Amino acid sequence: MSTTSAELETNGATGAPLATKSKVLETGASMVQNFAPISAVCAHLNAFHVYADEPGRCVEANHYCTHLNEDVRQCLIYDTPASNARLIGVEYMISPALYRTLDPSERKLWHSHVYEVKSGMLIMPSPAGMPNAAWEVAETKEMEDVVGLYGKTYHFWQVDRGDKLPLGEPVLMGSLTEDGQGGEGLKEMWRERDERFGVSSEGKKGKREGIEVPEVHEGECGTG
Repeated sequence: MSTTSAELETNGATGAPLATKSKVLETGASMVQNFAPISAVCAHLNAFHVYADEPGRCVEANHYCTHLNEDVRQCLIYDTPASNARLIGVEYMISPALYRTLDPSERKLWHSHVYEVKSGMLIMPSPAGMPNAAWEVAETKEMEDVVGLYGKTYHFWQVDRGDKLPLGEPVLMGSLTEDGQGGEGLKEMWRERDERFGVSSEGKKGKREGIEVPEVHEGECGTG
């Protein structure tokens, strides 16, 4: 008896593996088409997002970001940094100047990045072969820019609950704002993430002590 695509799972999603025809077409298209929006990605950031309506529930997020201008960034969010990663959401980041122009109801959909930066949670994974000391300097400079930005994030695919497809409505995500949030589950995910990327969040926290903490405007989405 034949197996249907709905009964198969490939790369964490319901569906059959790519057929030879699809692979050939994919390879050909990649050689001649222009992927300018994707090619403009200039940073890979990794942190954890928290569900705005379920503060105890967190998920790892790999951000691939581009700059639209000095005040606006946009990031595609994947569950892993692998080539077969699932696209699980998007995040927009804006400067404090733009955030101040938003009305109160809109501000509630945005979160600050202060805790993510200062705690060492937010990292910029190092390229293979890059000396760690040199990369730490570049990463810290990036954190100096990110610490004052506000993010608006929606996830479409709840991979943390085992969904094999992006089901239901998009979900608003927030950021962690202080130690102890996320419980033991986050602690374990955080420890495993650091081990996998070969980094020390505690070490990064120390290196970021000199990053000035900006004023966090009232009204942003958070978990406090």
